[in-house]
Amino acid sequence: MRTDEADGPRRMRADARDNRERVLRAARAAFAEDGPRASLNKIAQRAGVGAGTLYRHFPTLDALLVAIIGADVEALCERGRGLLDRPSPGEALTTWLRAVAVHATAMRGLVATRMAAQTADTKAADGTLAACHDAILATGNALLDRARRAGEANEETGIADLLTLVNAAAWASEQAPEDQHLLDRLLALVARGFR
Repeated sequence: MRTDEADGPRRMRADARDNRERVLRAARAAFAEDGPRASLNKIAQRAGVGAGTLYRHFPTLDALLVAIIGADVEALCERGRGLLDRPSPGEALTTWLRAVAVHATAMRGLVATRMAAQTADTKAADGTLAACHDAILATGNALLDRARRAGEANEETGIADLLTLVNAAAWASEQAPEDQHLLDRLLALVARGFR
């Protein structure tokens, strides 16, 4: 008896699933090494697959990024939601912003660079990466609003500006790997600025 698409989604063949996982591992390593300069063709080579295989699984760079960072973004958002119960809302926001910075350094600024490069047209055409960004904004806004209500954050500060500063601090810390405390010093300045 033949199963057709009306019976439900088809399962991915084992070799296709293996190829997909190899591409994801190769992409994560390439993005960690080269950030925005990572080449999709080199990712395919590194994974031992053809470019067509890469594009069949991930038709756009955004689709590949979302596959890599989707779970990380959900973990960041979950951590932020968990911090909403902390006694000090300002400290909770600072803790979460540090987690965002660590995530940004893991991808060498690729996600922030890609979001900045997108136009309104590309965001409308492929909103998957934008959806990850929106989830981070929503979590950050919840933490920032709570800090404002407690008098631990000023009214002028917006979450988009804070995230821009955090990404900039992450980038700067990558440029000086010998200074292991640079990220924390920069984030302390960001925290002083929003209080």
